[in-house]
Amino acid sequence: MTQIPPNKSTALGVDSISSLLVKQAIPASIGILVMSLNMLVDGIFVGNWIGPDALGAVGVVLPISFFVAALGMAIGIGGSSIISRALGSNQDDKAKHTFGNMLALTVLITSTMAIFGLLFIDTLVPAFGGRGNLFEPARTYYEIVFYGIPVLGLCMMGNNVIRAEGAPKFAMVAMLIPSAGNLFLDYIFINVMEWGMAGAAWATTVSYFLCFFYILWFFLSGKSELFPSLKHLVPAWDILKEIGSLGFVTLARQATSSLIFLLMNNILFELSGEQGVTVYRVVGSLMMFAIFPVLGVTQGFLPIAGYNYGATKWSRVREVIYLSIKVSCVLGTLIFIGLFIFTEQIAGLFTKDLSIITQAAFAMRMVFLSVPFIAIQLIGAAYYQAIGKAIPALLLTILRMAIVLIPLLYILPTFYGELGVWISFPIADFIATVITAYYLWLAMKKLNRKETVGL
Repeated sequence: MTQIPPNKSTALGVDSISSLLVKQAIPASIGILVMSLNMLVDGIFVGNWIGPDALGAVGVVLPISFFVAALGMAIGIGGSSIISRALGSNQDDKAKHTFGNMLALTVLITSTMAIFGLLFIDTLVPAFGGRGNLFEPARTYYEIVFYGIPVLGLCMMGNNVIRAEGAPKFAMVAMLIPSAGNLFLDYIFINVMEWGMAGAAWATTVSYFLCFFYILWFFLSGKSELFPSLKHLVPAWDILKEIGSLGFVTLARQATSSLIFLLMNNILFELSGEQGVTVYRVVGSLMMFAIFPVLGVTQGFLPIAGYNYGATKWSRVREVIYLSIKVSCVLGTLIFIGLFIFTEQIAGLFTKDLSIITQAAFAMRMVFLSVPFIAIQLIGAAYYQAIGKAIPALLLTILRMAIVLIPLLYILPTFYGELGVWISFPIADFIATVITAYYLWLAMKKLNRKETVGL
Protein backbone atom coordinates (compact mmCIF):
# COMPACT_ATOMS: atom_id res chain seq x y z
CA MET A 1 0.00 0.00 0.00
CA THR A 2 1.34 3.42 -0.96
CA GLN A 3 2.44 5.40 2.07
CA ILE A 4 1.46 9.09 2.45
CA PRO A 5 3.38 11.53 4.62
CA PRO A 6 1.18 12.54 7.57
CA ASN A 7 1.07 16.23 6.67
CA LYS A 8 -0.34 15.39 3.24
CA SER A 9 -2.84 12.73 4.22
CA THR A 10 -5.77 15.12 4.70
CA ALA A 11 -5.68 15.87 0.96
CA LEU A 12 -7.01 12.36 0.40
CA GLY A 13 -10.31 13.42 1.90
CA VAL A 14 -10.75 16.80 0.21
CA ASP A 15 -8.98 16.93 -3.17
CA SER A 16 -10.83 15.74 -6.25
CA ILE A 17 -10.76 11.98 -6.73
CA SER A 18 -9.46 12.28 -10.29
CA SER A 19 -6.49 14.46 -9.31
CA LEU A 20 -5.67 12.20 -6.37
CA LEU A 21 -5.78 9.11 -8.56
CA VAL A 22 -3.40 10.72 -11.06
CA LYS A 23 -0.96 11.75 -8.31
CA GLN A 24 -0.99 8.32 -6.72
CA ALA A 25 -1.16 6.12 -9.81
CA ILE A 26 1.47 7.67 -12.06
CA PRO A 27 4.53 7.09 -9.80
CA ALA A 28 3.35 3.56 -9.06
CA SER A 29 2.80 2.87 -12.77
CA ILE A 30 6.28 4.16 -13.63
CA GLY A 31 7.87 1.87 -11.07
CA ILE A 32 5.91 -1.16 -12.30
CA LEU A 33 6.67 -0.25 -15.93
CA VAL A 34 10.39 -0.12 -15.21
CA MET A 35 10.27 -3.55 -13.56
CA SER A 36 8.27 -5.05 -16.42
CA LEU A 37 10.53 -3.54 -19.08
CA ASN A 38 13.52 -4.97 -17.24
CA MET A 39 12.06 -8.48 -17.53
CA LEU A 40 11.08 -7.84 -21.13
CA VAL A 41 14.43 -6.49 -22.36
CA ASP A 42 16.41 -8.98 -20.28
CA GLY A 43 14.55 -11.78 -22.03
CA ILE A 44 15.20 -10.21 -25.43
CA PHE A 45 18.94 -9.96 -24.72
CA VAL A 46 19.23 -13.53 -23.44
CA GLY A 47 17.13 -14.99 -26.25
CA ASN A 48 19.04 -13.24 -29.02
CA TRP A 49 22.58 -13.28 -27.63
CA ILE A 50 22.63 -16.77 -26.10
CA GLY A 51 19.71 -18.71 -27.60
CA PRO A 52 16.21 -20.12 -27.06
CA ASP A 53 17.31 -22.69 -24.49
CA ALA A 54 18.93 -19.93 -22.43
CA LEU A 55 15.66 -18.00 -22.56
CA GLY A 56 13.81 -21.04 -21.27
CA ALA A 57 16.46 -21.61 -18.57
CA VAL A 58 15.93 -18.12 -17.17
CA GLY A 59 12.23 -18.90 -16.98
CA VAL A 60 13.04 -21.93 -14.82
CA VAL A 61 14.63 -19.72 -12.15
CA LEU A 62 12.01 -16.94 -12.25
CA PRO A 63 9.58 -18.64 -9.82
CA ILE A 64 12.29 -18.70 -7.16
CA SER A 65 13.23 -15.07 -7.69
CA PHE A 66 9.56 -14.07 -7.58
CA PHE A 67 9.03 -15.95 -4.33
CA VAL A 68 12.06 -14.40 -2.62
CA ALA A 69 10.97 -10.96 -3.85
CA ALA A 70 7.51 -11.75 -2.46
CA LEU A 71 8.98 -12.56 0.96
CA GLY A 72 10.91 -9.31 1.05
CA MET A 73 7.89 -7.36 -0.17
CA ALA A 74 5.55 -9.00 2.36
CA ILE A 75 7.91 -8.26 5.27
CA GLY A 76 8.40 -4.74 3.90
CA ILE A 77 4.70 -3.96 3.49
CA GLY A 78 3.72 -5.54 6.82
CA GLY A 79 6.49 -3.81 8.77
CA SER A 80 6.12 -0.48 6.96
CA SER A 81 2.52 -0.19 8.10
CA ILE A 82 3.73 -0.47 11.72
CA ILE A 83 6.59 1.97 11.10
CA SER A 84 4.30 4.60 9.56
CA ARG A 85 1.93 4.52 12.51
CA ALA A 86 4.78 4.50 15.02
CA LEU A 87 6.48 7.51 13.43
CA GLY A 88 3.16 9.33 13.24
CA SER A 89 2.62 8.86 16.99
CA ASN A 90 6.24 9.75 17.88
CA GLN A 91 7.08 6.18 18.89
CA ASP A 92 10.53 6.31 17.31
CA ASP A 93 11.91 3.41 19.32
CA LYS A 94 9.05 1.14 18.21
CA ALA A 95 9.70 2.15 14.60
CA LYS A 96 13.40 1.26 14.96
CA HIS A 97 12.56 -2.00 16.73
CA THR A 98 10.19 -2.90 13.91
CA PHE A 99 12.82 -2.15 11.28
CA GLY A 100 15.40 -4.14 13.23
CA ASN A 101 13.06 -7.13 13.38
CA MET A 102 12.35 -6.78 9.67
CA LEU A 103 16.09 -6.86 8.94
CA ALA A 104 16.68 -9.91 11.11
CA LEU A 105 13.66 -11.77 9.75
CA THR A 106 14.57 -11.07 6.10
CA VAL A 107 18.21 -12.12 6.53
CA LEU A 108 17.28 -15.28 8.43
CA ILE A 109 14.65 -16.50 5.96
CA THR A 110 16.46 -15.63 2.72
CA SER A 111 19.86 -16.89 3.92
CA THR A 112 18.29 -20.20 4.92
CA MET A 113 16.65 -20.44 1.50
CA ALA A 114 19.96 -19.68 -0.24
CA ILE A 115 21.88 -22.32 1.74
CA PHE A 116 19.33 -25.08 1.21
CA GLY A 117 18.78 -24.03 -2.40
CA LEU A 118 22.49 -24.40 -3.18
CA LEU A 119 22.82 -27.67 -1.27
CA PHE A 120 19.97 -29.29 -3.24
CA ILE A 121 20.61 -27.58 -6.56
CA ASP A 122 20.63 -30.77 -8.66
CA THR A 123 17.24 -31.80 -7.27
CA LEU A 124 15.55 -28.40 -7.40
CA VAL A 125 16.53 -27.35 -10.93
CA PRO A 126 14.71 -30.31 -12.59
CA ALA A 127 11.79 -29.85 -10.17
CA PHE A 128 11.36 -26.28 -11.41
CA GLY A 129 11.32 -27.41 -15.04
CA GLY A 130 15.04 -27.40 -15.84
CA ARG A 131 15.17 -30.72 -17.67
CA GLY A 132 16.63 -31.94 -20.94
CA ASN A 133 18.63 -29.30 -22.77
CA LEU A 134 17.55 -26.73 -20.21
CA PHE A 135 19.28 -28.39 -17.26
CA GLU A 136 22.84 -27.14 -17.71
CA PRO A 137 22.04 -23.48 -18.55
CA ALA A 138 19.35 -23.40 -15.82
CA ARG A 139 21.79 -24.85 -13.27
CA THR A 140 24.43 -22.26 -14.17
CA TYR A 141 21.95 -19.40 -13.89
CA TYR A 142 20.34 -20.77 -10.72
CA GLU A 143 23.63 -21.19 -8.82
CA ILE A 144 24.90 -17.66 -9.46
CA VAL A 145 21.55 -15.99 -8.85
CA PHE A 146 21.20 -17.82 -5.54
CA TYR A 147 24.32 -16.10 -4.22
CA GLY A 148 22.33 -12.88 -4.31
CA ILE A 149 19.03 -14.20 -2.92
CA PRO A 150 19.47 -12.62 0.57
CA VAL A 151 20.34 -9.29 -1.03
CA LEU A 152 17.22 -9.42 -3.24
CA GLY A 153 15.05 -9.96 -0.16
CA LEU A 154 16.69 -7.03 1.65
CA CYS A 155 16.20 -4.77 -1.38
CA MET A 156 12.48 -5.53 -1.63
CA MET A 157 12.02 -5.06 2.11
CA GLY A 158 14.10 -1.86 2.28
CA ASN A 159 12.31 -0.25 -0.64
CA ASN A 160 8.99 -0.41 1.19
CA VAL A 161 10.55 1.05 4.35
CA ILE A 162 11.88 4.01 2.35
CA ARG A 163 8.32 4.64 1.12
CA ALA A 164 7.02 4.40 4.67
CA GLU A 165 9.38 7.21 5.69
CA GLY A 166 7.83 9.46 3.05
CA ALA A 167 10.70 9.34 0.54
CA PRO A 168 9.03 8.05 -2.64
CA LYS A 169 11.65 9.54 -4.97
CA PHE A 170 14.42 7.58 -3.25
CA ALA A 171 12.24 4.45 -3.44
CA MET A 172 11.73 4.99 -7.16
CA VAL A 173 15.48 5.37 -7.73
CA ALA A 174 15.99 2.14 -5.79
CA MET A 175 13.70 0.42 -8.32
CA LEU A 176 15.44 1.98 -11.30
CA ILE A 177 18.99 0.98 -10.28
CA PRO A 178 18.65 -2.83 -10.57
CA SER A 179 16.66 -2.54 -13.80
CA ALA A 180 19.12 -0.23 -15.54
CA GLY A 181 22.10 -2.04 -14.00
CA ASN A 182 20.89 -5.46 -15.16
CA LEU A 183 20.39 -4.32 -18.75
CA PHE A 184 23.78 -2.55 -18.91
CA LEU A 185 25.57 -5.53 -17.36
CA ASP A 186 23.75 -7.93 -19.69
CA TYR A 187 25.36 -6.11 -22.59
CA ILE A 188 28.81 -6.09 -20.98
CA PHE A 189 28.86 -9.66 -19.63
CA ILE A 190 27.00 -11.42 -22.47
CA ASN A 191 27.75 -9.41 -25.61
CA VAL A 192 31.16 -7.91 -24.86
CA MET A 193 32.81 -10.39 -22.50
CA GLU A 194 30.96 -13.40 -23.98
CA TRP A 195 30.28 -15.08 -20.64
CA GLY A 196 27.05 -16.61 -21.94
CA MET A 197 24.63 -17.95 -19.35
CA ALA A 198 26.96 -17.11 -16.48
CA GLY A 199 27.08 -13.52 -17.75
CA ALA A 200 23.29 -13.26 -17.67
CA ALA A 201 23.27 -14.61 -14.11
CA TRP A 202 26.05 -12.31 -12.88
CA ALA A 203 24.29 -9.31 -14.45
CA THR A 204 21.19 -10.12 -12.38
CA THR A 205 23.10 -10.79 -9.16
CA VAL A 206 25.35 -7.72 -9.39
CA SER A 207 22.29 -5.54 -10.09
CA TYR A 208 20.80 -6.77 -6.77
CA PHE A 209 23.96 -5.65 -4.98
CA LEU A 210 23.90 -2.22 -6.68
CA CYS A 211 20.36 -1.71 -5.41
CA PHE A 212 21.35 -2.94 -1.94
CA PHE A 213 24.29 -0.51 -1.69
CA TYR A 214 22.01 2.39 -2.67
CA ILE A 215 19.44 1.44 -0.02
CA LEU A 216 22.23 0.96 2.55
CA TRP A 217 23.54 4.44 1.68
CA PHE A 218 20.06 5.86 2.26
CA PHE A 219 19.91 4.46 5.79
CA LEU A 220 23.53 5.28 6.69
CA SER A 221 23.67 8.79 5.23
CA GLY A 222 21.33 10.38 7.77
CA LYS A 223 18.37 10.55 5.39
CA SER A 224 16.53 7.94 7.47
CA GLU A 225 15.27 8.08 11.04
CA LEU A 226 15.41 4.32 11.36
CA PHE A 227 19.02 3.20 11.71
CA PRO A 228 18.63 0.47 14.37
CA SER A 229 21.02 -0.60 17.13
CA LEU A 230 21.76 -4.21 18.09
CA LYS A 231 18.98 -4.26 20.69
CA HIS A 232 16.42 -3.55 17.97
CA LEU A 233 17.36 -6.82 16.22
CA VAL A 234 16.09 -8.85 19.20
CA PRO A 235 12.78 -10.51 18.19
CA ALA A 236 9.61 -8.91 19.55
CA TRP A 237 6.88 -11.48 19.00
CA ASP A 238 4.03 -8.97 18.94
CA ILE A 239 5.81 -7.03 16.18
CA LEU A 240 6.66 -10.18 14.22
CA LYS A 241 3.05 -11.35 14.47
CA GLU A 242 1.74 -8.04 13.13
CA ILE A 243 4.29 -8.03 10.31
CA GLY A 244 3.13 -11.51 9.33
CA SER A 245 -0.59 -10.77 9.44
CA LEU A 246 -0.31 -7.53 7.47
CA GLY A 247 2.07 -8.93 4.87
CA PHE A 248 0.35 -12.25 4.30
CA VAL A 249 -2.01 -11.05 1.54
CA THR A 250 0.96 -9.74 -0.44
CA LEU A 251 2.92 -12.95 0.14
CA ALA A 252 -0.02 -15.12 -0.91
CA ARG A 253 -0.51 -13.18 -4.13
CA GLN A 254 3.16 -13.24 -5.14
CA ALA A 255 3.75 -16.81 -3.98
CA THR A 256 0.82 -17.97 -6.11
CA SER A 257 2.43 -16.29 -9.14
CA SER A 258 5.61 -18.27 -8.44
CA LEU A 259 3.61 -21.49 -8.14
CA ILE A 260 1.95 -20.83 -11.51
CA PHE A 261 5.37 -20.36 -13.15
CA LEU A 262 6.53 -23.64 -11.60
CA LEU A 263 3.48 -25.58 -12.76
CA MET A 264 3.57 -24.08 -16.24
CA ASN A 265 7.24 -24.96 -16.71
CA ASN A 266 6.59 -28.60 -15.81
CA ILE A 267 3.28 -28.97 -17.67
CA LEU A 268 4.64 -27.40 -20.86
CA PHE A 269 7.85 -29.44 -20.71
CA GLU A 270 5.76 -32.62 -20.61
CA LEU A 271 3.62 -31.43 -23.52
CA SER A 272 6.21 -29.88 -25.85
CA GLY A 273 9.64 -30.10 -24.25
CA GLU A 274 12.11 -27.24 -24.00
CA GLN A 275 10.25 -25.23 -26.63
CA GLY A 276 7.10 -25.05 -24.50
CA VAL A 277 9.07 -23.67 -21.53
CA THR A 278 10.70 -21.08 -23.80
CA VAL A 279 7.31 -20.00 -25.18
CA TYR A 280 6.04 -19.41 -21.65
CA ARG A 281 9.18 -17.41 -20.83
CA VAL A 282 8.20 -15.07 -23.70
CA VAL A 283 4.60 -14.83 -22.47
CA GLY A 284 5.69 -14.46 -18.84
CA SER A 285 8.01 -11.59 -19.73
CA LEU A 286 4.99 -9.65 -20.96
CA MET A 287 2.56 -10.44 -18.15
CA MET A 288 3.47 -7.52 -15.90
CA PHE A 289 3.88 -5.17 -18.87
CA ALA A 290 0.40 -6.08 -20.14
CA ILE A 291 -1.27 -4.82 -16.97
CA PHE A 292 1.24 -2.29 -15.61
CA PRO A 293 -1.17 0.69 -15.89
CA VAL A 294 -3.91 -1.33 -14.19
CA LEU A 295 -1.54 -2.28 -11.36
CA GLY A 296 -0.51 1.37 -11.06
CA VAL A 297 -4.13 2.52 -10.76
CA THR A 298 -4.74 -0.22 -8.19
CA GLN A 299 -1.82 1.00 -6.09
CA GLY A 300 -3.12 4.55 -6.36
CA PHE A 301 -6.63 3.41 -5.44
CA LEU A 302 -5.60 1.81 -2.13
CA PRO A 303 -4.75 4.87 0.00
CA ILE A 304 -7.60 6.96 -1.42
CA ALA A 305 -10.23 4.30 -0.75
CA GLY A 306 -8.81 3.46 2.67
CA TYR A 307 -8.63 7.07 3.88
CA ASN A 308 -12.14 8.00 2.74
CA TYR A 309 -13.61 4.78 4.12
CA GLY A 310 -12.05 5.59 7.48
CA ALA A 311 -13.41 9.13 7.22
CA THR A 312 -16.91 7.72 6.46
CA LYS A 313 -17.01 9.64 3.17
CA TRP A 314 -18.99 6.96 1.38
CA SER A 315 -19.72 8.89 -1.81
CA ARG A 316 -15.97 9.46 -2.33
CA VAL A 317 -15.31 5.74 -1.81
CA ARG A 318 -17.88 4.88 -4.48
CA GLU A 319 -16.42 7.51 -6.80
CA VAL A 320 -12.88 6.16 -6.54
CA ILE A 321 -14.11 2.61 -7.15
CA TYR A 322 -16.01 3.61 -10.30
CA LEU A 323 -13.27 5.88 -11.61
CA SER A 324 -10.48 3.37 -10.97
CA ILE A 325 -12.32 0.60 -12.79
CA LYS A 326 -13.25 2.89 -15.68
CA VAL A 327 -9.72 4.24 -16.17
CA SER A 328 -8.13 0.81 -15.76
CA CYS A 329 -10.47 -0.82 -18.28
CA VAL A 330 -9.71 1.86 -20.88
CA LEU A 331 -5.95 1.56 -20.34
CA GLY A 332 -6.14 -2.23 -20.31
CA THR A 333 -8.07 -2.23 -23.59
CA LEU A 334 -5.47 -0.02 -25.27
CA ILE A 335 -2.65 -2.30 -24.11
CA PHE A 336 -4.60 -5.36 -25.26
CA ILE A 337 -5.17 -3.93 -28.73
CA GLY A 338 -1.45 -3.24 -29.12
CA LEU A 339 -0.49 -6.72 -27.93
CA PHE A 340 -3.14 -8.39 -30.09
CA ILE A 341 -2.12 -6.61 -33.29
CA PHE A 342 1.65 -6.86 -32.86
CA THR A 343 1.99 -10.30 -31.23
CA GLU A 344 4.26 -11.78 -33.91
CA GLN A 345 6.50 -8.71 -33.95
CA ILE A 346 6.76 -8.71 -30.14
CA ALA A 347 7.53 -12.44 -29.99
CA GLY A 348 10.12 -11.91 -32.73
CA LEU A 349 12.06 -9.59 -30.46
CA PHE A 350 12.98 -12.57 -28.24
CA THR A 351 14.07 -15.07 -30.87
CA LYS A 352 14.31 -15.70 -34.60
CA ASP A 353 12.94 -19.24 -34.26
CA LEU A 354 9.74 -19.13 -36.35
CA SER A 355 8.15 -22.04 -34.49
CA ILE A 356 8.57 -20.33 -31.12
CA ILE A 357 7.34 -17.02 -32.55
CA THR A 358 4.17 -18.65 -33.93
CA GLN A 359 3.39 -20.51 -30.69
CA ALA A 360 4.17 -17.50 -28.49
CA ALA A 361 1.94 -15.22 -30.60
CA PHE A 362 -1.01 -17.59 -30.22
CA ALA A 363 -0.37 -18.03 -26.49
CA MET A 364 -0.21 -14.26 -25.96
CA ARG A 365 -3.57 -13.73 -27.64
CA MET A 366 -5.15 -16.34 -25.39
CA VAL A 367 -3.49 -15.37 -22.10
CA PHE A 368 -4.12 -11.63 -22.50
CA LEU A 369 -7.79 -11.85 -23.52
CA SER A 370 -8.76 -10.71 -20.03
CA VAL A 371 -6.62 -7.55 -19.92
CA PRO A 372 -9.53 -5.20 -20.80
CA PHE A 373 -11.56 -6.28 -17.75
CA ILE A 374 -8.93 -7.55 -15.29
CA ALA A 375 -9.29 -4.26 -13.37
CA ILE A 376 -12.52 -5.57 -11.82
CA GLN A 377 -10.54 -8.39 -10.18
CA LEU A 378 -7.71 -6.18 -8.96
CA ILE A 379 -9.82 -3.24 -7.75
CA GLY A 380 -12.30 -5.58 -6.05
CA ALA A 381 -9.59 -7.34 -4.04
CA ALA A 382 -7.82 -4.04 -3.34
CA TYR A 383 -11.03 -2.50 -1.97
CA TYR A 384 -11.34 -5.13 0.76
CA GLN A 385 -7.65 -4.75 1.56
CA ALA A 386 -8.05 -0.96 1.79
CA ILE A 387 -10.91 -1.19 4.30
CA GLY A 388 -9.08 -3.75 6.46
CA LYS A 389 -11.12 -6.85 5.59
CA ALA A 390 -8.24 -9.32 5.43
CA ILE A 391 -10.12 -12.56 4.72
CA PRO A 392 -12.18 -11.39 1.70
CA ALA A 393 -9.11 -9.50 0.43
CA LEU A 394 -7.04 -12.68 0.63
CA LEU A 395 -9.70 -14.88 -0.97
CA LEU A 396 -10.32 -12.48 -3.85
CA THR A 397 -6.56 -12.01 -4.32
CA ILE A 398 -5.87 -15.73 -4.73
CA LEU A 399 -9.21 -16.54 -6.40
CA ARG A 400 -8.07 -16.34 -9.99
CA MET A 401 -4.75 -18.17 -9.79
CA ALA A 402 -4.85 -20.47 -6.78
CA ILE A 403 -8.54 -21.40 -6.65
CA VAL A 404 -9.54 -21.39 -10.34
CA LEU A 405 -6.49 -21.43 -12.63
CA ILE A 406 -4.47 -24.22 -10.98
CA PRO A 407 -7.28 -26.82 -11.22
CA LEU A 408 -7.90 -25.80 -14.85
CA LEU A 409 -4.20 -26.29 -15.66
CA TYR A 410 -4.47 -29.86 -14.44
CA ILE A 411 -7.79 -30.63 -16.14
CA LEU A 412 -7.91 -28.92 -19.56
CA PRO A 413 -4.51 -30.02 -20.95
CA THR A 414 -5.65 -33.64 -20.41
CA PHE A 415 -8.33 -33.08 -23.07
CA TYR A 416 -6.89 -30.33 -25.27
CA GLY A 417 -3.11 -30.59 -24.87
CA GLU A 418 -1.16 -27.35 -25.10
CA LEU A 419 -4.31 -25.49 -26.22
CA GLY A 420 -5.85 -26.42 -22.88
CA VAL A 421 -2.99 -24.68 -21.08
CA TRP A 422 -3.53 -21.37 -22.85
CA ILE A 423 -7.34 -21.31 -22.72
CA SER A 424 -7.17 -21.95 -18.97
CA PHE A 425 -6.09 -18.34 -18.46
CA PRO A 426 -9.09 -16.50 -20.01
CA ILE A 427 -11.53 -19.01 -18.51
CA ALA A 428 -10.05 -18.47 -15.03
CA ASP A 429 -10.13 -14.71 -15.52
CA PHE A 430 -13.79 -14.75 -16.59
CA ILE A 431 -14.86 -16.84 -13.58
CA ALA A 432 -12.81 -14.75 -11.14
CA THR A 433 -14.12 -11.50 -12.61
CA VAL A 434 -17.76 -12.57 -12.27
CA ILE A 435 -17.27 -13.60 -8.64
CA THR A 436 -15.29 -10.46 -7.77
CA ALA A 437 -17.86 -8.26 -9.49
CA TYR A 438 -20.57 -9.83 -7.35
CA TYR A 439 -18.68 -9.10 -4.13
CA LEU A 440 -17.92 -5.58 -5.29
CA TRP A 441 -21.63 -5.08 -6.03
CA LEU A 442 -22.44 -6.21 -2.48
CA ALA A 443 -19.86 -3.74 -1.16
CA MET A 444 -21.41 -0.90 -3.14
CA LYS A 445 -24.87 -1.75 -1.81
CA LYS A 446 -23.47 -1.64 1.70
CA LEU A 447 -21.94 1.77 1.04
CA ASN A 448 -25.28 3.04 -0.23
CA ARG A 449 -27.01 1.83 2.92
CA LYS A 450 -24.41 3.49 5.13
CA GLU A 451 -24.89 6.79 3.30
CA THR A 452 -28.69 6.52 3.44
CA VAL A 453 -28.79 6.04 7.21
CA GLY A 454 -26.01 8.57 7.80
CA LEU A 455 -23.45 6.23 9.35
